[in-house]
Amino acid sequence: MGKVIASIFVSLDNLMVGENEDMSWVIENFDAEMGKDMDAEVMSSMKAILLGRTTYEIMVKYWPGASVAVEGPGVDEMNLTPKIVFSRTMKKATWGNYDNVTLLNDIVPAEIDRLKNQSEKPMVLMGSASIVQQFSRLGLIDEYALWLHPVILGRGKPLFKDMNLKQDLQLINSRVYQNGVMKLILEPRK
Repeated sequence: MGKVIASIFVSLDNLMVGENEDMSWVIENFDAEMGKDMDAEVMSSMKAILLGRTTYEIMVKYWPGASVAVEGPGVDEMNLTPKIVFSRTMKKATWGNYDNVTLLNDIVPAEIDRLKNQSEKPMVLMGSASIVQQFSRLGLIDEYALWLHPVILGRGKPLFKDMNLKQDLQLINSRVYQNGVMKLILEPRK
């Protein structure tokens, strides 16, 4: 059975994006060392990318036109991997010339479990604050891959908000990069 991995950039004050969707703090700290890990551990092994509407709209403006020469091998994985976009307002979702986007209106736990059972490869939830929060509240995240940046943003969208139950997590792995970013791999305790 596959799993759902939430691969999230987060600030020390629990924010996934700053005010006005600001992600400059991620871009400024993202380096080749992190990119190599992300390609090896996340990008090359995923069977699907899970996105909310806002993150989809940001990513679809960039990735379909990105070049492997500039961005590296992650471009192919980003473009070729099937995507599932959660939105109640969108009528259609495309990814450039690729025909690999499924649009879902609601998060249905039984449907997520069915999708997980289709392959051993994980589905990776990228960004998408409200979707991460909903998946967390429903207990649908099997692993958190948090890329903790040494920055306090003050305002923005939180990673965890309105959690209705305590969730105990266990640290599976960690790494500190030369740029000060810390990667934490956590799983819910069984």
